[in-house]
Amino acid sequence: MDLLDFSDCKLYFEDPLPAEAEALIARAAAEYGDPEAEMSLLRANLLAPDNLTVLVGLYRYYFYQHRLEDALKVAERVMHLTAQHLGLPDDWAKIGDNHLGSAAASSFGLLRFYLLALKASAVVLLRLGRIEASRQRLIKLVALDSRDQLGAGKLLEVVDEFQGTGASSRPNSDLSLAAA
Repeated sequence: MDLLDFSDCKLYFEDPLPAEAEALIARAAAEYGDPEAEMSLLRANLLAPDNLTVLVGLYRYYFYQHRLEDALKVAERVMHLTAQHLGLPDDWAKIGDNHLGSAAASSFGLLRFYLLALKASAVVLLRLGRIEASRQRLIKLVALDSRDQLGAGKLLEVVDEFQGTGASSRPNSDLSLAAA
């Protein structure tokens, strides 16, 4: 499965968005850095709570404002919604190769989006210093993306090198990784 092939698949931002929610997202972009930007995004979320475009806006806002716990909650909400739509287990750790085929047949673009949300949650966990939780998500992504098209394998290598671990060893608990 070529996770970099964007031809002939629907992307998350192609789902219709209520005009008022779209205007609120545009307003949030114009207000970025202002506390009102968050309020605009939250209002958009109230209007379209399951719309992935709104959730991506919220995730990015929280991530770039260094509100990492909030960003993690949004990433996990995105994973929950997309897992439901794709018929995937709600627990990312239970997803196997057998699930990927049926999910890809349902919506290849949404499956790729799910995997990227899983990677985003791993990155946030790294920044929060929750290295082992991040590693587990990265290990799952490596297992699901054998060609490392999403880059989780490279990221896992960096984390393991920093932590002084090999593929079969445990992380050094004296070290912590916090990406800037």
